[in-house]
Amino acid sequence: MEEEEGEGKNYYTNNNQKSEIGKPLILLICGTLVYYHCAYRNSSLLSLISDVFIVLLCSLAILGMFFRHISITVPVDPLEWQISQDTANAIIATLANTLGAAESVLRVAATGHDKRLFIKVVVILYLLSAVGRVASGATVAYAGLCLFCLYIVAQSSQSISECASQILKRRESTGAAQDVM
Repeated sequence: MEEEEGEGKNYYTNNNQKSEIGKPLILLICGTLVYYHCAYRNSSLLSLISDVFIVLLCSLAILGMFFRHISITVPVDPLEWQISQDTANAIIATLANTLGAAESVLRVAATGHDKRLFIKVVVILYLLSAVGRVASGATVAYAGLCLFCLYIVAQSSQSISECASQILKRRESTGAAQDVM
């Protein structure tokens, strides 16, 4: 009985790990399509949104006709499309915390009391300005999305995290050996 429970837990962990790797992959595909549409085709965001709605509407119409043709009824419940109040609160709280933290850092840097923070903020803003002159906003956003997806995949992948922990352990052990000498 314990083996069956263990196998069930392992199965659940594997499915959960697969879905964690699938999320950044879907995010990366959507980001690639948005980047292609906005950067290479030089289309506006409004054009992208209308194209997406046209494709969704046509796809749903074709599926509806196909399901009607083979006599399958598909119940459509708009309540399933809504997010919960807790999820909405969590999204808004995260956004408010991020903006509040950025505002706080800029306020402290602007006072000039913390010289290191002031220098860091000025250097980062200068680098962002330079990157903005070299690449378009869509390119920078897409590069950030790619890095974010790689971070999520690396965090959810057990083999990568095990390898990283072994490397960190080696560095710590060699650092301790050098301290003794």
